[in-house]
Amino acid sequence: MPLPDLLTVTPFTHPVRGEAALPGSKSLTNRALPLAALSNGAVTLTGALFSEDTQLMGAALRKLGFHVEENAAAQTIRVEGRGGEFPVAEADLWVGLAGTAARFLTALCAAAPRGVYRLDGVPQMRKRPMKPLLDALRALGADIRCPGVEGFFPLEVHARGLAGGQVELDASESSQLLSALLMVAPLARGDVHVTLRGSVRWSYVDMTAQVMQAFTPDQRSLVTRRDAQSFVISARANPYQRPGGTYAIEPDASAASYFLALPLVTGGRLALPGAQDAQCGLQGDTEFADVVRAVGGAVQRTTGGLEVSFPRGGTRAGLAERNFKAISDTFLTLAALTPLLQGPTRITGIAHTRKQETDRVAGMAKELTRLGQRVIETEDALEIHPQPLRSGETIETYHDHRFAMSFGILGCHDLHGDGRPWLTLRNPACCAKTFPHFFELLETLRQKSLAR
Repeated sequence: MPLPDLLTVTPFTHPVRGEAALPGSKSLTNRALPLAALSNGAVTLTGALFSEDTQLMGAALRKLGFHVEENAAAQTIRVEGRGGEFPVAEADLWVGLAGTAARFLTALCAAAPRGVYRLDGVPQMRKRPMKPLLDALRALGADIRCPGVEGFFPLEVHARGLAGGQVELDASESSQLLSALLMVAPLARGDVHVTLRGSVRWSYVDMTAQVMQAFTPDQRSLVTRRDAQSFVISARANPYQRPGGTYAIEPDASAASYFLALPLVTGGRLALPGAQDAQCGLQGDTEFADVVRAVGGAVQRTTGGLEVSFPRGGTRAGLAERNFKAISDTFLTLAALTPLLQGPTRITGIAHTRKQETDRVAGMAKELTRLGQRVIETEDALEIHPQPLRSGETIETYHDHRFAMSFGILGCHDLHGDGRPWLTLRNPACCAKTFPHFFELLETLRQKSLAR
């Protein structure tokens, strides 16, 4: 059912209960798709995410000539791997605003044995960092041209494979730059030695290395860390093959953050089947469970996933300081809830999010201020001092799915105590980027909370 341009969120008047079935991980789906295309033989992804970002990746792989068969009802995607062969030698690829697809497809095309591939996206995508990846691929022998502004989309890749050798990369603006390079480096004609400049969000890089290894038919490591700032990626002929032909995608840890937070807003108890905390799972954002615990929620591991609870009327503690660099996709989830916390919260490590779908630091500061909060914004941090919430405001989502979902959870707070809506979201449909049925699931949980 299409969402309106303006959505007024209906608060919960009873504690949440039941369970929330989460979509598959975007990060894992968009890593597994190109690796499946490069594999020897067919690979079926189970529990896959079906959203704008993953559909853009699937559509691009089809443009490159790979057979990609999607079954949204079964949450499966079957890819006919071609063992490093690229069926189509010329293609125009569209990435929209999908940074993951943009970086991974650029590297994938550069590793092709031959061909001319043109990549472009929406205007905001043309502002997102690409240059460190382009420079690294060029150092390995890639011919990548920028018809517009050097270092940014649109791009034209004249593929001739990658030679291997020494390369330096600064992935401080996005770990996707390093992940993209790692995934295609085994296709090079020689080993690739990577030296990092600047810092990087290791949780996503480690995830990439583990998924690569899962697509390796033997136990020999593809990626070897020599020290904290350098890697060696082994060159191999036809390096990828998924043993057994299937790969299971975990539920999305970033999406889980919203429903881990929901009981903090409404009270109650909620089960998240398949969700994981930081003790297990591949995704760094599983650490958000610890954030929920720190502000007063109870999160328990069960045989089926996680269960989160919070007593209605309980005290939600502020966080004196928390560094979100490793889990920055979830910083908006916490920031949107800070008006309900007792005491100020300081969120650090988020400067790189200024160059994501929008300037997330400035946008969050603006929207919280719109709701009456006192916000201190610096380049790398937000400090929020809770004030009485202002009713009747319309939140701007900036076409950013994480704004829509984070403030959607805040809007579930029964501000007036009688169920009257008080918060409206502009363009809630932008959540389709990673979680198309988010608001439908939220309403289902609200209706279930009423059935006593």
